[in-house]
Amino acid sequence: MTTTPTAPGAVPAPGTAAGNPYRGPGREELGRMVREHMNRGRATLGEMFGGHVEVASQGAWVTTAEGERFLNCGGYGVFLMGSRHPTVLRHVTEQLATHPIATRVFLEPQAALAAEALISVAPAGLSRVHFAGSGAEAAETALKLARTKGRHRLVATVNGYHGKTAGALSLTGNEVFRTPFQPLLPGTTHVPFGDAAALEAILAQMPGEACVFVEPVQGEAGVVIPPAGYLRAVREACDRHGALLVLDEVQTGLGRLGSWWGADAEGVTPDIMLVGKGLSGGVVPVSAVVATREAFSVFDRDPYLHTSTFSGAPLAMAAARGAIAAIKEEDLVGRARELGEELLPQIRRIAVAHYGDAVREVRGRGLLLGIEFAEPGPAGDLLIELIANGVIANHSLNSHLVLRLTPPAILDRGDLDFLYEAFDRACRAQALRYSSTASTAGSS
Repeated sequence: MTTTPTAPGAVPAPGTAAGNPYRGPGREELGRMVREHMNRGRATLGEMFGGHVEVASQGAWVTTAEGERFLNCGGYGVFLMGSRHPTVLRHVTEQLATHPIATRVFLEPQAALAAEALISVAPAGLSRVHFAGSGAEAAETALKLARTKGRHRLVATVNGYHGKTAGALSLTGNEVFRTPFQPLLPGTTHVPFGDAAALEAILAQMPGEACVFVEPVQGEAGVVIPPAGYLRAVREACDRHGALLVLDEVQTGLGRLGSWWGADAEGVTPDIMLVGKGLSGGVVPVSAVVATREAFSVFDRDPYLHTSTFSGAPLAMAAARGAIAAIKEEDLVGRARELGEELLPQIRRIAVAHYGDAVREVRGRGLLLGIEFAEPGPAGDLLIELIANGVIANHSLNSHLVLRLTPPAILDRGDLDFLYEAFDRACRAQALRYSSTASTAGSS
């Protein structure tokens, strides 16, 4: 499925740099352009991560302007099927050649086909779809649906993440992002994630007035997995107190956890579900709100109540159709589960062997994995070291203690071996700075 990569800093093998068609700005010029016209901080981060310029991707690998190749275990959950999956590309290129953007006056088939495809894999009872462009836009849509049902009190979780637009940011449970933009939406309460009793106590104070937003697994909080039965208890508490339940599956859905949805583990059906990231197929950004007929009813009555120029754009709808088709055709849900069952103990073994007591926990579900350290510092340093060894990973916006891995479900044995070796080298290079019990021998 993939070929042996050119190691970072090495002379590119034939077929990498030699065949690289990129003719754009190099590191220094691109850094200048970003610093002067986009974001000075973003330019600094680019330099911190090695100053690489990514210009091409295929499958699990990203290629830079200089022909170096990196195993992509990052992307914040977008690349479940890797980059440029042939099924997704086929759908998108066919649509690009015929009708990429619609007038929004006539009926357009791609949106209807994408909605039907999404409903075919959604939890039973969800039957209505509204398409958007990002997870935050999906959260905003859910907030408006809640308002139409009289649920003007919002309950979300500490360290939860739902986006950074004004409404979504009201839900996101991190004051670092919230404080500069206060006041946000009034009537918003945050409760500890995984604590069903705390949620029950809050909802009892606002019968028939609340809308609850929760993630099946908190991604940006550092892959925080709730206790067994939590989602079922949340659903039951919402039912008892007349609250709407919004399940944010933007990062966890479409197979990332080794099941179609995080809700599947406990057989929970929310009133509203947020979908994104993997729905793009790694090709065209797209998100969706999937809802019950009752939760969606006001939008059914007035199609102009909540609209967006590019909502349901045919090109994005083709990507969504291709993504769902690829997941089904290649059983990427099952593959994510199998890969996760191998990756989690191997990553844990390597991390603990090198870092010892500096590692607090290595946890995950499916292909959403987190390495939590006992103190700030190691997660960021290990991220930089992994990149130096040819692997892209992610930090966690709501936890500086956790390094995340979100690899694609298409990794083959060669990819896995490369990942283990690179992770071992990166851990060995950094571990002795942080742990008094780290092994000098390593794990190999």
